[in-house]
Amino acid sequence: MIKLELEESQALDAIDRLAAKTMQMDEPWEWPCGVSYYGLSQAYLLTREEKWLDFLRGRIDEFISLGLPPWTVNTCAMGHCLLVLHEASGDEKYNQILLSGINHLQHEALRFGENVLQHTVSAKNDFPEQAWADTLFMAAYLMLRVGVRDSDKDLINDALNQFSWHIRLLQDKASGLWFHGYSNKSKDHMSGFFWARANAWAAYTMSQVKRILPEPYLYPSFMDISCSLRDQLSGIKLLQTECGLWRTVLDDCESYEELSASCGIAAAMLANGNPLHTRFAQKALSGILENISEDGRLLNVSSGTAVMRDLEGYRKIPRTWTQGWGQGLALAFLVCALRFGRI
Repeated sequence: MIKLELEESQALDAIDRLAAKTMQMDEPWEWPCGVSYYGLSQAYLLTREEKWLDFLRGRIDEFISLGLPPWTVNTCAMGHCLLVLHEASGDEKYNQILLSGINHLQHEALRFGENVLQHTVSAKNDFPEQAWADTLFMAAYLMLRVGVRDSDKDLINDALNQFSWHIRLLQDKASGLWFHGYSNKSKDHMSGFFWARANAWAAYTMSQVKRILPEPYLYPSFMDISCSLRDQLSGIKLLQTECGLWRTVLDDCESYEELSASCGIAAAMLANGNPLHTRFAQKALSGILENISEDGRLLNVSSGTAVMRDLEGYRKIPRTWTQGWGQGLALAFLVCALRFGRI
């Protein structure tokens, strides 16, 4: 288990500032909102701060009254906060919307190869037969959470198989790092870079599997996940910068340090709990806290990023604006720090 040198009051203050800023953001029903509200819901589960639950309930009710968009892999990210809202309130309307998204993933979403979920961002076939690491957070992790809640073995196995197939398609066995995407049409990783936030999506979600899955050792595909995360974190720790962060292309010294990925990777280290990662998590804690502004913005977060054509494309993605995924991953990291890292 990792033990951090951490002032609890400092972490709680940072969570409060991040949450306050997040609640000011007018994000539509989409994946950035899904990730930021995931972070808020995790903060609620840690602190039981009712104002955050009240905000989520009010905002989701407003979305419902306005009309919800079609399901895609990306919009299913909103299911994470629906899961917590239903658990906390008992209101079945949240569960029915959540199960509608799960039904889409199980029976309607585009798949290819061995039933691999294609990453979808709209009702169009935007990225035919492409697997992205993002799908693990937006869809597979959600499927697993609901499957465990409902004791639905088929859903659990589908979720775990998504992890196994994405590991097979996206992880570089030599370095342990993850590529951003894979094209089943061209049978390659397209531009072929180790994009940091892809690695964060993979590492964070894999680190949660053994936490939420009862008797995970009874599922053969869990062994894939456990070994994949072990090798990924062993490789990724070596690329941490002097500031305790990771670059937007992990092994490119000219890429900028990117905070959403750094939060997700450090949170994975904490949740995974390997004591050999203590010094890396401690260093990340300092670097991340230094990048949270007084008004609650996680700084230096890259904008939305497709699988870019070349290295320069990744290097030039702007990092000027406040992003929902940055807010959500920062909250998730600080929750992990308080839950798993307290001395």
